[in-house]
Amino acid sequence: MQVQELLQLVDEAVYLNTGNHLNDLQRGVIEGTLKYQKYADIAENCGCSAGHAKDVGYELLKMLSDIFDEPVDKSNLKSVLERQGNVNISLGDNHSNNIFGKGNIKVSCKQPKTKLDKNNSSNSKLKQRKNNKTQIEKIDKLRYFGLNDEQIAEVLELPLEVIKQVESDII
Repeated sequence: MQVQELLQLVDEAVYLNTGNHLNDLQRGVIEGTLKYQKYADIAENCGCSAGHAKDVGYELLKMLSDIFDEPVDKSNLKSVLERQGNVNISLGDNHSNNIFGKGNIKVSCKQPKTKLDKNNSSNSKLKQRKNNKTQIEKIDKLRYFGLNDEQIAEVLELPLEVIKQVESDII
């Protein structure tokens, strides 16, 4: 998995929980954090002040803590993403199987604990379901009680398109 795929994983998790995609600075903070960069370096790469990058980084890591239901900070982002996305990120020149490199970040995929369809979109949906299991259970339960998608969106304060993306397990 490449850096862009990791960013997409985080972007999907953020979108499903907030209805908003990552902006360029947030993406820069994640990429810079994985490269162990300081906020001053991230800010220089993103064209903003170090203070602004630090503020955005703090809010982003706080949001990811809520989404992933575990503390996330600059020092453990790599570990959290490994757990949440079933990926193993190696930085530097370490060699391991199935590595795809981009820049100084190299990422290798772990074998999932369950057999998954080899179709990437199916894998992505399964990862989304795992990362958002609680939210999906709430949506399914509200559907079970007879609420339509518009009502569920209002109750959960989520965009309607997010609710419609969740396939109903109740048939």
